[in-house]
Amino acid sequence: MKKVYGLFLFVAGLYLLAACSTNAGGSEDVSDYPSKSITYSLPFEPGGQSDVEARRQQPYLEEYLGEKIVIQYKPGGGGAVGWSELANKDPDGYFLSGMNIPHIILQPLSNKDTGYKTEDIVPVVIMQATPIGIAVSKDSEINTVEDLVNKAKENPGSITVAGSGTYTGHHMAFLEFQELAGIKMQYIPFDGGAPSLQAFLGKNTEVLLGNSNDLVTYKDEMKILAIGSEETFDPLPDVPTFKELGYDMTAGIDRGVAVPPGTDPEIIKVLEKAFLDILEEPGVKDQMYEEGFEPKTMGHEASKEYIQEKKEQYTRILEDMEG
Repeated sequence: MKKVYGLFLFVAGLYLLAACSTNAGGSEDVSDYPSKSITYSLPFEPGGQSDVEARRQQPYLEEYLGEKIVIQYKPGGGGAVGWSELANKDPDGYFLSGMNIPHIILQPLSNKDTGYKTEDIVPVVIMQATPIGIAVSKDSEINTVEDLVNKAKENPGSITVAGSGTYTGHHMAFLEFQELAGIKMQYIPFDGGAPSLQAFLGKNTEVLLGNSNDLVTYKDEMKILAIGSEETFDPLPDVPTFKELGYDMTAGIDRGVAVPPGTDPEIIKVLEKAFLDILEEPGVKDQMYEEGFEPKTMGHEASKEYIQEKKEQYTRILEDMEG
């Protein structure tokens, strides 16, 4: 594997060398990238879903790139502290950051003082997602999404829905589902997915908007009515998607890796190949599915387009909410 990467890096290096030779007095020569350890920053506390994915990637990246990958944690502001640091780092390819969608879109849209703009977060890849599903307790009289919608129409605003935070993927899923179903429910935000799950399991809310990994773990303690994946979610094969039920929506949290603005395109190509090749390693996708995650294989350009599409979608939802 390392020989293959050596050839790829050599060819990429020739292009970089040619580019640098035409730039008299230009920036540092990056033809031998990478030539030292790379910092992989996570804007959340250790032990979360972003950390799980980074730890999975770390040994493969070190094998492919031939340099040490140093994982650091920069929590605060729901990720804003870490992404603000990313936006202001030198674009030399030696500082990467975990990237969460919709966080990097919704934070700048809802708060002008985040310290970064969505455009400052330059995606390398999107590799993983946790679709968001909607569930009720095991003993609920509600058995289907249709039952839920009918009850909400009969009793507007009476059904309580637990979710993680405001201006988050859960909050947007709630608002979009309400709009498409033509109903009104009551969103109860909690400080994270774990607290909202525990509140729901403790019968403090009637409905849960939960991440797929939590739904997989606790599936025997609830009835999962729908899932926000594009297609049938393999770990929950009997759960219909919102689209299959006639609601034209997906819902989830996408995770990837980003670099600072201004990073050389050839460096991005090297990193893009390394991260995407991890998903081709035997057993990696199966392991992700077993943990309740959805593998994704979106490179730099596809990730940019996806983020722009999501930004337009969330802007519309927020405008409708504020209007």
